[in-house]
Amino acid sequence: MFQVDDMVLYPMHGVGVIEAIEEKEVLGKSELYYILNMPQIRMQIMIPIEKATSLGIRQLVDPEVLENVLTDFHLGNTDPIVYKDQRYCRDFNNKKIKTGDIYKETEIIRDLSRKSQRDKLGAEDTNMLNSARRMFISELMQVKGIAQEQADHLLDEILLSSRYETV
Repeated sequence: MFQVDDMVLYPMHGVGVIEAIEEKEVLGKSELYYILNMPQIRMQIMIPIEKATSLGIRQLVDPEVLENVLTDFHLGNTDPIVYKDQRYCRDFNNKKIKTGDIYKETEIIRDLSRKSQRDKLGAEDTNMLNSARRMFISELMQVKGIAQEQADHLLDEILLSSRYETV
């Protein structure tokens, strides 16, 4: 269970702060809710405590884990079908992003960046890439204690230095 003032990652939205834990009655049922402030998207969200885990909400990664992610960002092969089948690519990446797993986020960024080197990305791929980048950058900012511009720049440098193979 998270506490007030904990920073958490909420898949598809990024980093948020638990501002309160409140009991609310919704549809005649009383439940405890996390009240999350999502500063990057300027939103406040109520999450039933019972559903937090199934929604992929998690603590931010440790600095060590983040450094490993940054170091190994370019490792791994891209599934070749991602280049050929748009529906597969969309469904595959939607499943990954909803887990909230930082490694899966970076796979999406890595693979769609590789795909963009071959061809111009379609709207769905572009939106997915932007969502994964936004989530990753929001966590990168908090864990490293850097501004958004610095986090964007760091991610762009990693992507440029990797010189992806399009396998």
